[in-house]
Amino acid sequence: MNKLQELQKITDSVDGWLTPREGEFLYNAAKKCPKGTVIVEIGSWKGKSTIWLGSGSKEGNRAVIYAIDPHTGSSEHRKSFGKVWTFGKFKKNIKKAGIADVVVPVVKTSEAAAKDWKKKVGFLWIDGAHEYEMVLLDYKLWEPHLVNGGVIAFHDSQTKGPRRVVKKHLYCGSKFKNVGFIEGVTYATKVGRITAADKARNLYAFLLTTVYSLAGRVPLPKFVKVIGNKMAKIFQAN
Repeated sequence: MNKLQELQKITDSVDGWLTPREGEFLYNAAKKCPKGTVIVEIGSWKGKSTIWLGSGSKEGNRAVIYAIDPHTGSSEHRKSFGKVWTFGKFKKNIKKAGIADVVVPVVKTSEAAAKDWKKKVGFLWIDGAHEYEMVLLDYKLWEPHLVNGGVIAFHDSQTKGPRRVVKKHLYCGSKFKNVGFIEGVTYATKVGRITAADKARNLYAFLLTTVYSLAGRVPLPKFVKVIGNKMAKIFQAN
């Protein structure tokens, strides 16, 4: 059993909403996190994504993961589960996974945690509340701390709130290049200022992801889907 298979087995028993391919993306992103920077995770729930991040970090530069979550659930969680408190389960899961030494739990809202923040962020993972206003707030609070060359990623980016933020600030913005997607994750590399070629590639990626999304809902000839899937791989993480 290789490392990724081992992680999949561990995280299968952890409550959360993350596919194996999305987990592998987090693992690789954390592994490549630039030296001298940290990883910020907005929305930890019970630690499923944190485990992938922590495991990748330990294989790379051991970037510390600041796992930010009030652990009282988002409005979405409270609608589904009522009163929520997940911190105990979170601590148990990261300890069991052997990553507690690279994880700093921050039991606060994203907004509270951002106050007086000074550290350089090499990887920013946004998976908090999914209402547009909340996703936008997370982006505005934390993007300034992301270093040039750092990576930002949004989970559930096909849903309404994250999709609006991703479209405006990644695909159609001026600070990020190499926008790509893998299942429900959209990611990009911060450069401060993009070139005309970067912008054209980002817009092409946006068109492709739109078609790719529609293809999952609208019946298409098999050969069209095959071509679309091959093209989509260009913009997906290795």
